[in-house]
This record gives sequence, structure tokens and C-alpha cells, in this order.
Amino acid sequence: MDAEELEKYTSAVTLSDMEIFVFPELMYSLVLANIMSPIIWRWRELDCFKKLEGKSSYKRLMRLKQFIIDEFEFNLDLETWGLTNQAAELKRFEKFIPPAEIAKSNALFGYEGDKYYFDVDIRKHFGLDKYDGEIIPYWKTETVEAMEAFRLKEGYSKAAGECVSLSALYAAAAFIVCGIPLQDIYMILTPLHSQNFVDIQDGVLTNNRRLVTKTMWFNGTAISNKAQRALRNENVTIVAHSSGYVHCLYDDATIDKKAYEYFVGQLDAYLSTELTLPIFANFLRTYQDYQKFFQLCRDCHGQPQFVKAEVLFHYEHGSNYRVGDKSCEKLLAEVSDDDFIPYELPGRIRCDDLEKLLAKKRVDMRDSQHRAFFAKSVERVMPEPQQFVDRLADFVRTEPKLPSSDKNFLAGNSIDISPDQSRQEIVSYLRSKRRSNVTADLAFYAYRDMESCDWVPFVKAAVERNPVSVAMLDSMSLDEAYSWLQQMPDDSIYDGKRLAQPDEAANYKTGDGLEKAFVLANLIRQRNPEHDVEIVSNDERVTVSASDQYGFVSNKGLSRRVFASKDGNIHTSDE
Repeated sequence: MDAEELEKYTSAVTLSDMEIFVFPELMYSLVLANIMSPIIWRWRELDCFKKLEGKSSYKRLMRLKQFIIDEFEFNLDLETWGLTNQAAELKRFEKFIPPAEIAKSNALFGYEGDKYYFDVDIRKHFGLDKYDGEIIPYWKTETVEAMEAFRLKEGYSKAAGECVSLSALYAAAAFIVCGIPLQDIYMILTPLHSQNFVDIQDGVLTNNRRLVTKTMWFNGTAISNKAQRALRNENVTIVAHSSGYVHCLYDDATIDKKAYEYFVGQLDAYLSTELTLPIFANFLRTYQDYQKFFQLCRDCHGQPQFVKAEVLFHYEHGSNYRVGDKSCEKLLAEVSDDDFIPYELPGRIRCDDLEKLLAKKRVDMRDSQHRAFFAKSVERVMPEPQQFVDRLADFVRTEPKLPSSDKNFLAGNSIDISPDQSRQEIVSYLRSKRRSNVTADLAFYAYRDMESCDWVPFVKAAVERNPVSVAMLDSMSLDEAYSWLQQMPDDSIYDGKRLAQPDEAANYKTGDGLEKAFVLANLIRQRNPEHDVEIVSNDERVTVSASDQYGFVSNKGLSRRVFASKDGNIHTSDE
């Protein structure tokens, strides 16, 4: 590999958020690595999914949501995968993207797209204010194996992962467990978030551990409003798909042009809705300050009774019924008689009059004349009617800031696999695509298949970007560190001839002897950069040689000699 190619392939091993931003094909490589993993395929055999066999993909997706909520935590701990600094990362990637462009597009390098994070101070929000201003987290994206292994980590009772990890997990699990074709799953990355659009029914967005349907998107609840933040405020940096990707900064796009145009249309339909009374009620649920300008009316034995909108919304708390929808009559029945007033309240608009208006004239909030008409209809009570209407228009339609369609769309080489195929058939297919499809090839590096991959990218990552294991052993001598590694369980979090990186072994305090050897080699390299380090793996026996020799026992069955010279060069050969 040349230097630039090596940078991409070693990034497939560590998968930091920054690496995925620079090399967007890595996002789908991780999804494919998770699809190759036996872990998610075992979920199919669980009772909660077995009993849904023959049911719709949508029903299985809703069950998958509950499974992920039950089994996984959202983890954004800064120190799980260690820290780096802005200068080092900018230097590393300057040959791919100019530093100024990175700063405009990446949250840890100056991006201020989301006003919320800007207002709260993004470094303080993420807990970075305790470090020097240049210090940033690696925020590595976990494979499903690393996510599952959080159960071994102190303080965790479940599997865990950050948002990019969870979006890759959802995409793979939706394919394997729910039978949703990859062609119907679009991955959406922004500077601060990662989620998927699943083209099923009216559309579903994954959001960390949860799912957001179109109905939920417009329900006006606090949790839905938080789920909207990324698409409402941030630029979308990458859209990844089984046919390829489109990137906000790159002129070339590998995604199928028709697939991208279709996605843009489907996402727009998901993010748009007609203005109806239930939707207007949801708007008032979000913008509570406007509730004081509205009232609701009910019939009581032929006489009208009125209740303040803010009072009725207060009754929603602890109730199964909601303002504005079919259950509103039942909610009104729960209201105390003392909260009803026998006359129309001055300075407030009646919601039943508003409903008649919307039924008589379809109000299209995209149309400036319609917005002007609606502003005029509320101006008698609303102090700033134009601002009110602008907010309402924004509520009923979110306009995402997607990468431009004005790209050089390259000839496609999509990944064509089916949920009906077995895991073994899919792995064989992806192996056959490695020479022609770089995403498929990179997937085996993310999968950590050391039997078929060049070892240099793995070794480079192991001795350059694994700070946690070094910090964890900082107070120990090399002999003490060796003893600490020896007493650790010998179980790898990866099955077969696949290897964990040093920080994975150290974080989860378990690892095969060959993985432990890389932990020790990383420590030696960081402490004594003037020393060459050699690892010789000969089936069961592994030896680390520097100023001294250290031996481990491995069950991986891998034979290889690895030599990391003091000048930074890495060589590997068969043993």
C-alpha cells in the first residue's frame, strides 16, 4: 500500500468519527463487518424474534427497537477510547481535506452549526473543558463485538456504543433480523450525530437507541424535538448507502444517482406534513408560550364551555389522552369542572374555529400567500404574527441541509446482498467483491479478519492510536504490566482468527495471548521509542522482543512475524 492507501486501511481498524469523515466508505464497511459477525445472526434465534416470523418487517423493526433499548446503553464517555489533539489530527489528514474545511464541518475543530451546542459551549457540553483547548477525544466507533464487550467493563451492565456505532448496529440488525433490504436503508451523518432513514411505510429514522416514525416526528414532545435537532440544525456531511456514498466536501459521489434522488424525495416527504388541527396542537405542545392565545370549547348540555389551552395541555401529564387528536374528548372529560368557563375568553382564538378554517381552506405553509393569509387570521390576538407563522411553517416542514446533487456520480458498484441469504453466503459474496469494491475490502479490516488481511494497517493502528492501554499501565514497570496481562482472562472478544486492538483488550480486561502481546508492544513503543519491537506468533506461542523477551500463549492459530522499527516502519512476514 502507498501512504494514502495505508491511512485509509488503518482507519478501517480504528474507525474514529474523524476517520469516517475523511474516508466515508468506512461507514458502510462497518455495517458490512457487523453483518458478517455471528452475533447479530444469533439474535434471529431469540424467542422475541422467532415468534415474529412471518410478520411484517415494520413489526419486527419495532420489536428490534425495544430489544436495543433493553440491551444497549448510549455511551459517550470521553475516555473510553482515549484522547488526541487537534493539531495531530489535522496534520494527519491535511493531504485529504484542507484543515479549514475540516474546521467548518467537524464539531471538534470549530464547527458551530447547531445553535444549541454553540449556546451551551460545545466543549463544556461534552466535558472537554477540563482539558487543554487542543485536546479532543478519539470517539472510536465500535464493532458489534466491542459494543457487546461493554458488559465486561466496570460500571456497565449492558452492551453500549456511541451514536455512529448504534446507527451501524441498527442498519445491520434491520437487514438480518427484520429482513429489510440494504437498498432501503440510508445512513445520514452530521457533525454531531449519526442516524438512518429506513424507507418503510411513511419512513422511520433511527436515533441512537430509539426509532422515530413520521407521526412521532410531528408529535411535539420533548423527546421528539431532541431527535429532530441534527436534521433541523446541522449540515449533513455524508449519506451512505449500499450503492455508495455522497460527501459534502468531495466532488465525486459513488452512490447511485437515482437512489440518492429517491432518498432526497422520501426524506422530504417524511419531514413534511399538512397543517391540520392535530398537527397545530402538536405545534402548541412544542411552543408552549403560544398556548395562552388559544382556547378549546366543549358542549355541556347544549351550552358551550371553554378551557384555556395551557390548562388542557397540563392535563396531558399523566394522561393517555392528547390535545387535538381523537382522544381529546376523553381528555376534556378528565378536566375538573372548576377549570371550565361558561363564556368565550377574550384575546384567545377558538380551536374549533381554527379547525373549520383549516377544513375550508387547505393552508400550504410552503406558500408565501398562504402564510400571509394565516398570519392575518391570528393577528388580532398574536403580538408577532409573522414570527408565529414562520415557526409554524418550520414545524410542519424540516428542510435538511443535504450534500448537493451537483456531484460527479461515478459508475456504481453496489453491494447486492439479500436478507434471504445465509451468513456464510454473504461472507463469500463479500470476499468475491474485495478486488472490485473498496468498501467490501475495507469491511474485512473492520471485521478484523487477520487471516485474509494485510497485517500492517492493524499493527500501525495498534502502536499509534491506542492511548488507553498505555495510560492504564502507566504506573507499572514492564514486568508488572506483563504480569497484569498474564493474569487477565485469555478470552478474545472476537471469534476465530480475528483480533482486538490493545485498547479493546485493556478496556474489557480480557484477550487472547496475541492480543496481549500487542498491548505490551504498544506500551514498549510509547515508553521506549528508540527500541525496535518484534512480535513472533507461531500458532500457540507468541513472543514479544525488545530489550527483553516476553512470552504469551495464543489460541488464534495465527503465524506471523511483526517488526516495528524505531524509525516508525512496520514489516510483517509469514512465520
